[in-house]
Amino acid sequence: MLDLVSEKIQGAIQYLKGEGSITEKNIESALKDVKLALLSADVHYKVVQDFIARVKEKALGAKVSLSVLPGQQLVKIFNDELTRVLGEENKPLRIPSKVPSFLMLAGLQGVGKTTTAGKLGCMLKKQGFNPLLVSVDLKRPAAQEQLGVIAKESGIPFYSVQAKGVVEAAEEIYGYAEAKGYHPVILDTAGRLHVDEELMTELREVKERVSPFEVVFVADAMTGSDAVKSAVRFQEEIGFDSVILTKLDADSRGGAALSIAFLTGKPIKFAGMGEGYDKLEPFHPERLASRILGMGDIVSLVEKAQEAVDEKEAERLAKKMAKREFSLEDFLDNLKQIKKMGSLADILSHLPQAGPLKGIDLKNLDEKRIVHMEAVLLSMTPEERRDPEIFNGKRRLRVAKGSGRPVSEVNQLLKQYREMKKFIKKGFFSRILGKVDF
Repeated sequence: MLDLVSEKIQGAIQYLKGEGSITEKNIESALKDVKLALLSADVHYKVVQDFIARVKEKALGAKVSLSVLPGQQLVKIFNDELTRVLGEENKPLRIPSKVPSFLMLAGLQGVGKTTTAGKLGCMLKKQGFNPLLVSVDLKRPAAQEQLGVIAKESGIPFYSVQAKGVVEAAEEIYGYAEAKGYHPVILDTAGRLHVDEELMTELREVKERVSPFEVVFVADAMTGSDAVKSAVRFQEEIGFDSVILTKLDADSRGGAALSIAFLTGKPIKFAGMGEGYDKLEPFHPERLASRILGMGDIVSLVEKAQEAVDEKEAERLAKKMAKREFSLEDFLDNLKQIKKMGSLADILSHLPQAGPLKGIDLKNLDEKRIVHMEAVLLSMTPEERRDPEIFNGKRRLRVAKGSGRPVSEVNQLLKQYREMKKFIKKGFFSRILGKVDF
């Protein structure tokens, strides 16, 4: 995610690490590649100009401190400016108490509005709301059916509009939602391949009739400057309150993410981070800035773990570790918990890209590695998992054949287990876990 920009910004920081102080000359050299990277990443030129100018101004105006090196100063400046460009802070979605209340999605065709409607529905249902999915895209063939399928797959109530006109449809939806008590109503609207007056008129009519508490512009992060141009046009024509960026996890450039909030003045509230209906995440500018700088995003990783990992199971494993007890049965349970958190590449991308993770190619990680380890563990008998010391050559060969993996992988897993067991027996590790209130 945003690989090119991240690489060049970290390169600029590395360049200044070898300097005694920040000067006009070395900051110019350091920022030259960053500027080119931002432009290559399809970041809007106005954003690039503002960003580079402010970084340079702050770097040259920074108070000199003998305890803070130039590279460290630049990290702080980059972090502050990236966070500012991305929108300062997370802006949560505020659902009013009035029933029915409408959340209106707008955007061009093909950006993922309909799928995003399903993701929003899942998120709001999880928060205790009773959302309803409705489409007022009355011209696109099968638009109603598409949203109906998504509603069924995601387990969210759906209403199929009978009216032929947009205004009549809005009134029909309002009456149905009010009678049934759905809250909020998520409106999926029509889109076009390009902005046209007919679309804008239609969206204005829907907005006027249902008075949505929030109009959300949905944009495909992969389209870069095109997403920004359409956002600016939508903002001028109908106005919107916030942005959802789809496919941000697959965006290696970052043009839309680094431009859209700055140029529209509207916050990015959510980002699509995968295909599943649970893959809609709150957008935190400061956390993305941290990831761009290679410092990871531990807070988001902890939140993922809290959602995916069974609390009682995690507590049981922590207690066993505190007592310096950890078997291959526990190792297997750990792997199952990790799988719930998402792909290995996604988990590692949240960690600081330093030490053993520095230079790791997340795109080419073997995602089947955990599956293979699980297969090896499941091919062991319960007795072998409880007491790995009984393993001999014959047992290793049997496990390898049963799991369909080479003996070398069985040996590697046993070696990793022994290393992990040594680690949890270290005094400092036991002291940390010993302080946890179970």
